[in-house]
Amino acid sequence: MPSRVRVSKLMAYILRHSPEEFGLKLDREGFIPLEELVNALRRVYPDVTEEFVREIVERDPKGRYEIRDGKIRARYGHSFEVRLNHGEDTETKILYHGTPKRNLGRIMEEGLKPMKRQFVHLTTSREEALETGRRHGRDVVLLVIDADCLRRKGLKVYKAGKNVRIVERVPPECITLAV
Repeated sequence: MPSRVRVSKLMAYILRHSPEEFGLKLDREGFIPLEELVNALRRVYPDVTEEFVREIVERDPKGRYEIRDGKIRARYGHSFEVRLNHGEDTETKILYHGTPKRNLGRIMEEGLKPMKRQFVHLTTSREEALETGRRHGRDVVLLVIDADCLRRKGLKVYKAGKNVRIVERVPPECITLAV
């Protein structure tokens, strides 16, 4: 059996970025029958079972995936439009975003934008923000996002995973650099 990490990365690629590459078509909310995803995964990892995929979903520390009514989807991170229908987070006050230091000037001037994704990804965890930032470079800075500032600007913060929050954009005036 392949590692959970490898299968999870392929699941993320298929569900977030390129279902058509595997002959799959997601519905408007990003769901696909679990059986169809398992069959697609088997093209790369022949030993993958539905039970293994369910285990990946249950153990995922960030809550990246959701299974409902025999269907599966990625909860966030899509590079194409999906109607996610996540609940709004109206209580969290502080959110974090890790990014390579080289991006700091542009971010402080323009704010955070979704880039090639549908939303900007933030987290309630300082450690997760730094870990995510390190995927893009070793010299990482931690940005502190004032969630109430986002709300005052009419931007909704959505609960997309265990600690993951998503928002359409983050204006520069809602961002400070962690000390």
